[in-house]
Amino acid sequence: MKKLVLAFAAFAFSSTAFAQKIGVVDTNYILSKLPQYKEAETRLNTQVAQWQGDLQRLQNEYETKKAAFESEKVLLVGDQLKLREKEISDLENNIRNSINGRFGTGGEIDQLRASLVKPYQDQIWNSIETMSKKNSLGIVFDKSNNTSVLFLDKKYDYTDAVLDLLVKIIPKSNTDTKNNNKVGAPVLNNDRGTRSKNAPAKTNNPKASQQLKVESMQMEVAK
Repeated sequence: MKKLVLAFAAFAFSSTAFAQKIGVVDTNYILSKLPQYKEAETRLNTQVAQWQGDLQRLQNEYETKKAAFESEKVLLVGDQLKLREKEISDLENNIRNSINGRFGTGGEIDQLRASLVKPYQDQIWNSIETMSKKNSLGIVFDKSNNTSVLFLDKKYDYTDAVLDLLVKIIPKSNTDTKNNNKVGAPVLNNDRGTRSKNAPAKTNNPKASQQLKVESMQMEVAK
């Protein structure tokens, strides 16, 4: 009898879940259509490139001075030797601090990314919430968030509805002002109907190449 009650309860729960209206959005596609987000992403990439250049210059200075120190070490004595050793040690610590403080987890790059990107993510979330209430949706999936969508009926895709809401709330970008476009209107391309359902949105992501450079520098410093 107890098993029967549990089975009935499980069936009732699953029936309620399936009875919920379901919607799907593609947040990567939405972000790719927001000029303001692209401007923020460009600012982020520019700053990251500058910090990478600074770190590379530190690394070059460290390698040059360390090589010179190794070749002249036998000629150095007393305070002169200690000063040169301290100079090399300070450079090494400076590189480590730069890597950890800027490129490490929770570092300046992560903080800058959060400050530039998070406002748009929050606005997307608010638009999704508004759209969900308007259409009485119980569940909304993000198909760009590592979710495999094998088939999707167009009537369950609310991406364009969310994008329309964002057009009304996101301030007009500087680029759009110059072009005299509609206030807050993202530049829309006619590629939504032809884009593959599973194709990932194209976004600039310097993180992979950045990580390789940083790891290479960390290995050099550790030697």
